[in-house]
Amino acid sequence: MPAAPSSPWPNPDGLTEVDLVWYEGQLEHWLRFGRAAGERILDRRRRTLSFAPGAVFGFARWAANDYGTAYSKIAILRAVTPGEAYVTSPQVRPGAEILLSLSSWRRVRQALQAIDAVEALGLNPADAAPEHWRHVHNRIIAGFAPRPYTAARHHAWRLRQAVQP
Repeated sequence: MPAAPSSPWPNPDGLTEVDLVWYEGQLEHWLRFGRAAGERILDRRRRTLSFAPGAVFGFARWAANDYGTAYSKIAILRAVTPGEAYVTSPQVRPGAEILLSLSSWRRVRQALQAIDAVEALGLNPADAAPEHWRHVHNRIIAGFAPRPYTAARHHAWRLRQAVQP
């Protein structure tokens, strides 16, 4: 019997891996935003991206069947460090901290609009405060429009980061 692995982490560098797939009009998993630390191309339809601990990324999944959209989902995740608690998520190894997780096209569209609004400020959504993505998730789930992310909120987030150990 083989020995059990010493760590559940699939990557010895402590990176979080995300599998992307693209079968046009059938199954589409793509990265909406984020800074990958590495990329491994498996074939013309599949690749794996790696993210450093602390990296925030938006991961969208969509599939169709003979009757139309079978599911559409979006998640904004934060890659964790080895030993840190995480939640498992499909196509994400070993898992990540979930900042936002929505399904149904109506909710996914609202999340994409919130991402677009952050980009309209000239910011990379990966640099936005994690609390903003939790806020967007909670407001959309409750049926309310999320409050916009502003330059002042972003500045406050940067100041909090500067004083944290």
